[in-house]
Amino acid sequence: MNHQASKIQIEKSNNPKLAVLAVWWSNYPLMAIGGLIVATVVITAAIAPWVAPYDPALINVKAILLPPSWEHLCGTDTLGRDVFTRMLYGARVSLAVGFVAVGIAIAIGILLGAIAGHLGGKADSVIMRITDMVLCFPTFFLILAVIAFLEPSIWNIMIVIGLTSWMGVARLVRAELLSLRRREFVQAAISLGVAGPRMVWRYLLPNAMGPILVSAVLGVAGAVLVESSLSFLGLGVQPPDPSWGNILTEGKDNIQIAWWLSVYPGLAILITVLGYNLLGEGLRDMLDPRHRKQ
Repeated sequence: MNHQASKIQIEKSNNPKLAVLAVWWSNYPLMAIGGLIVATVVITAAIAPWVAPYDPALINVKAILLPPSWEHLCGTDTLGRDVFTRMLYGARVSLAVGFVAVGIAIAIGILLGAIAGHLGGKADSVIMRITDMVLCFPTFFLILAVIAFLEPSIWNIMIVIGLTSWMGVARLVRAELLSLRRREFVQAAISLGVAGPRMVWRYLLPNAMGPILVSAVLGVAGAVLVESSLSFLGLGVQPPDPSWGNILTEGKDNIQIAWWLSVYPGLAILITVLGYNLLGEGLRDMLDPRHRKQ
């Protein structure tokens, strides 16, 4: 549906607000579906203390490995703890890791990418060679190597994932700034004497935020997946703190008698990562000028 037809549909509708939502859904279905999933996960995690039926650390030896029921919607684990409650609190952990880690990666990537793209020359060469060198190492194994020397904790996980995920953002920011430097409005600003940090923060970076935003959304999905993997291996969030990854670890040990310990946290990870990926792809379509012209 093109934008002219969308405008006509909104003007003819008796309820413009619903028409706007319908048009937005038809134009950007991926972003709508992904946004709905992400909003549901974020809201559920935010209200977990008020909607969780049990204490996530409450041990009940009389309710060990109970299957899903009305009393325990997702069953119980090997210590009789309610899995549904632990998954709600695990969502808070996964999203916190995702947001903080991506925030660190975006901050470092923007800073280094802006320096490389704006200054060029030796600064660009040094920063890009460092970036290429770090990219030579598989990210997950690099994280494993760093975590092996640190005490496993949620804060260490956030920092390590952030410090090992900035390279793509730096390359993206550098490429955007190199492209923007040739635009007419930048040349006009230069002719007026604008230079240095003012040029970067006022004229270049604001016009490069679209790809950075898409990269940040997709980065959250990657961070959630990495945190779950580390917790599954015992190097992430440590029990008794709940995490989707360490719930999966219990499921691995009891998969033949307690399928719910693997299915429900696995579905939570799948749906959350899928939601962020759909939202990121939808944002990319919306911010792409070629898509808007179709």
